Amino acid sequence: MQAIISDLHSNMAALSVVLEDIRSKGITEIICLGDVIGYGPEPEEALDLAQTWKLTLLGNHEEALLTDANTFNVRARDAINWTRKKLDIESDDPAKIARWAFLEKLVPMKAVGDILYVHGSPRAPTTEYIVPRDGMDRRKMADIFSRFQRLCFVGHSHIPGVYTEEGYLSPSELCDIYMCEPGKKALINVGSVGQPRDGDVRSSYVTFDGESVVFRRIPYDIERTAKKIYSIPELDRFLGDRLKEGK
Repeated sequence: MQAIISDLHSNMAALSVVLEDIRSKGITEIICLGDVIGYGPEPEEALDLAQTWKLTLLGNHEEALLTDANTFNVRARDAINWTRKKLDIESDDPAKIARWAFLEKLVPMKAVGDILYVHGSPRAPTTEYIVPRDGMDRRKMADIFSRFQRLCFVGHSHIPGVYTEEGYLSPSELCDIYMCEPGKKALINVGSVGQPRDGDVRSSYVTFDGESVVFRRIPYDIERTAKKIYSIPELDRFLGDRLKEGK
């Protein structure tokens, strides 16, 4: 059994309750699809945990941290610049050195047998969004589906759901369970732990046992994270406000 998480965005209030839920199910194998950092107030704590998981991938926010955030909007760019200062690449602190070494080794996608794990899309691992309306874009989805064997797990859009060759299905339409069908491909977006954008403020992640994917939503102390964001001048208040709306 695996727990697959994504888009934590330095939100420890959310991550802590998700990890507790994972532990309560006896799951020890955690796959993270990237964006451990960005937007939120606790990048160091989140990265320390990410180093302990079976697999953590490179997200677009890690990529921006390692290169530049010039393509980001001003709020996201300011958050990356603050995060870079917080992590302090010039420090002699062993913990800070370890975090940077970990970040520099992240890969954008990983295939394990007939399963592909990627942050955004098999076509553009850190940058391409796949959103519900794409379920009706036959050309785009056919190209994406041609790039993996059976199942592909993604994050990046912060909107959970399942894409089959017939279209998109929301977790509610699936009653939160997708049964994997032999010979049928599916792309599963696991949603976001730290910044949901589907109108549901609860953290989102999935569990996967090889045959079924279960979508899970966990409430967390949103105000705790929002207050921490508000206390940091370099982080736009909007980044805290949006958590209260799930947008």
